[in-house]
Amino acid sequence: MMKWLKAPERDRLKYMVHEAYMEVFPTDTIESRLEVLEPNSYVAVTCSPSKGVDETLDMTERLALRGFKVVPHIAAKMVRDKQHLREIIAHLNDLPVISIFVPGGDAPTPLGDYSTAYELLHDIAEIEHKFTEIGVGAHPEGHPAVSDDVLIAELLKKQEIANYLVTQMCFEATAIEKWLIRIREQGVTLPAWLGLPGVADRTSLLKTSMRIGVGDSLSYLKKNPRIAMKFMLSNEYRPDKLLYDLAPTLVDPAYNIDGFHVYCFNQVEKTEKWRHQFLARHH
Repeated sequence: MMKWLKAPERDRLKYMVHEAYMEVFPTDTIESRLEVLEPNSYVAVTCSPSKGVDETLDMTERLALRGFKVVPHIAAKMVRDKQHLREIIAHLNDLPVISIFVPGGDAPTPLGDYSTAYELLHDIAEIEHKFTEIGVGAHPEGHPAVSDDVLIAELLKKQEIANYLVTQMCFEATAIEKWLIRIREQGVTLPAWLGLPGVADRTSLLKTSMRIGVGDSLSYLKKNPRIAMKFMLSNEYRPDKLLYDLAPTLVDPAYNIDGFHVYCFNQVEKTEKWRHQFLARHH
């Protein structure tokens, strides 16, 4: 399936699949299941309204001490005030954590003083920390409550402090490419980590959604009916075609793509098995 790819495209794709971040939600069982990952793998830990930031920090500490390269999500709406932010950063400064991701958060109302990611980023910049990488979210297929022009304006503000972006999950290579062209033309220079769907079967996805509380993944799918439809069309989704479609884009410096961020909906075993098979198939 790779024969039609040029050598640089093939090599870049393999490298990015190997180095991809795996995003997980904090649950009672997820940490033991991460044993299937290679040592020193990248793992992103989400911060949701149902779990809160403390759960994210606790899991980040345990995984970092196990040797994972952990990227905790610090959702702005889950931070009470600047003192709370200082405590969060102090906790992370004591750990081998050099990268954080700062989303606005999915809570309907803020827990405290912060309503947007930019507000939190502004205060992070004023507190001593050792983070060399600070990421922010981006939306190739738009946001249900915010116009595209506002989203780009926010990215332009955030890049004064952040130094990479992570896109929401998207199934369409052309949608990603067109969006990247647009934001680059508008002056957004942040390196992009593309949000990819991992391997997920419909039944396990729904069970995971119910088990994690309010249903982080389920609520995401409800807000994005096109994505939900993709999952419902078959028993299992695999991202191979999306990766092949993206391959030429990955080597074009105009797009400035640094890597992949995999939304596995806690189906770590399935997605990691797929990753090994993909790499072995194209060795």
